[in-house]
Amino acid sequence: MKFKKTYAWFPFKFTRNSEFLNSLFLSFLVLVMIGIIFDMDGVIYRGKEPIEGAKEVIEFLKANGIPFVFLTNNSTRNARMYKEKLQKMGIEVKEEQIVTSGYATARYLAKNFEKGNVFVIGGEGLVEEIKSIGWPVISVEDAKERWREIKYVVVGLDPKLTYEKLKYGCLAIRNGALFIGTNPDTTYPSEEGILPGAGSIIAALKVATEKEPLIIGKPNKPVFEVVKEKLNADEIWVVGDRLDTDIAFAKRINAKAIMVLTGVNTLKDIEKSEIKPDVVMPSIKELIKYLEAYLEQQGQKVSE
Repeated sequence: MKFKKTYAWFPFKFTRNSEFLNSLFLSFLVLVMIGIIFDMDGVIYRGKEPIEGAKEVIEFLKANGIPFVFLTNNSTRNARMYKEKLQKMGIEVKEEQIVTSGYATARYLAKNFEKGNVFVIGGEGLVEEIKSIGWPVISVEDAKERWREIKYVVVGLDPKLTYEKLKYGCLAIRNGALFIGTNPDTTYPSEEGILPGAGSIIAALKVATEKEPLIIGKPNKPVFEVVKEKLNADEIWVVGDRLDTDIAFAKRINAKAIMVLTGVNTLKDIEKSEIKPDVVMPSIKELIKYLEAYLEQQGQKVSE
């Protein structure tokens, strides 16, 4: 539902000049607040290189009081590590504004399952997230003798993937351990090009174990249960670069889907896909003008 200016009354609509607006109705007026969920890889940066306009967009959001969070399917880092990475690019945000698929996975485990030994195939950030909920993590060395004691195999992007890790993950899952994937991304963008993602590692274990994993990250809803605790908004926008995760996620949670072309998918991909974004932009840089037009339409003063 679109409101004229910023006033809304259900089931009726009013404008600022409506003669029916009196003190009784004013107590029920609602300012429609948007909140934005940003993907990171391919939206804010590619590898170590920031994407032009990213810093300016975040400063614009801060200046205009628009809430936002970063939601990345990349579990190799935790929020602290990502904050430090953004700082090096001149982007200042709070740790609580960053949600990773690793963070969401750890919280989902703690909320829905009994504590048990976890074998992690993933980066340092994912290992730290599992340890942060107080669950024991079995290392590759320990798995040689204790793989039968593993209750959960959690798989994310692992830059130091080895056959040994796949081996003990496979044995544990075939022995009855729960198979959990942080995210389904088969690839991710870097400054060098498109690289294998967590989904590629998960696919190897799916074939080897003949088991389907529980996937926590985008486009699935478990991660949204975590995000919505951090984003107080009436209308949500999702800005991403992937059709199968970011845009599909936006559609699943009934959010506005904004796709940028600085990451994985292209205009040709959109033409061939059944998943369609609501808005397509060359890059995050163009989001400022889009936001300015939206705020002005809503009758809100825009701060530079």
